[in-house]
Amino acid sequence: MVQNIAAPVATVWPLVRRFDNPQAYKHFLKSCHVIDGDGDVGSLREVHVVSGLPAGSSTERLEILDDERHVISFSVVGGDHRLKNYRSLTTLHQSPTGSGTVVIESYVVDVPPGNTKDETCVFADTIVRCNLQSLAQIAEDLVKNNSESP
Repeated sequence: MVQNIAAPVATVWPLVRRFDNPQAYKHFLKSCHVIDGDGDVGSLREVHVVSGLPAGSSTERLEILDDERHVISFSVVGGDHRLKNYRSLTTLHQSPTGSGTVVIESYVVDVPPGNTKDETCVFADTIVRCNLQSLAQIAEDLVKNNSESP
């Protein structure tokens, strides 16, 4: 998935890199608690999902956090959901125009029993797309609000 954001990397990255606060832009999550570690690579978090989704909670490990290259990766290591062996990699890049950010998020996941590859991809793609659109809206609002400040 690719999302263009009309905000600089310096505005977007602080939102994305917060392993302890993914609900800042991932609106399918209602809470997050770091259960092991200090937010660096190897830390574990437990996130709780909003009601209405076929999940309750997810335990996730921070695999990569590179502030220089703007890369973050996490893997799902447990929880009450259908996304087994899910691993996400998100990278931020300055847009070719130089004024915005291009966010690329990719993932791998096992297809759960009773589902097809297409059904699993549609489900995961929908969540990732919604998260990236939310990230874009929040980052663009931050830029707009900062430019309106005296």
